[in-house]
Amino acid sequence: MSELEKPNPPDAKAPGRAKKGAKGTLTLHWFKSGICAPVKQKATLHGLGFRRLGQRIVRPDDPAIRGMVRQVRHLVEIVKD
Repeated sequence: MSELEKPNPPDAKAPGRAKKGAKGTLTLHWFKSGICAPVKQKATLHGLGFRRLGQRIVRPDDPAIRGMVRQVRHLVEIVKD
């Protein structure tokens, strides 16, 4: 049996939430209100997981998240730890 055909070991854990400061994660800070932003940008903020202004969240560093942050780059910043 090749490596590609081997099933996952039973003790393998499903990927959980990203830990703060873990490698491959982004810490995002929502610093500017989205009140006058278009509906699409408000939906992007909600899709990122923001609930309130001033909130900081941790998300995996992948192209999808980076693209969402780019769409609302005037409302959200990437925090450097």
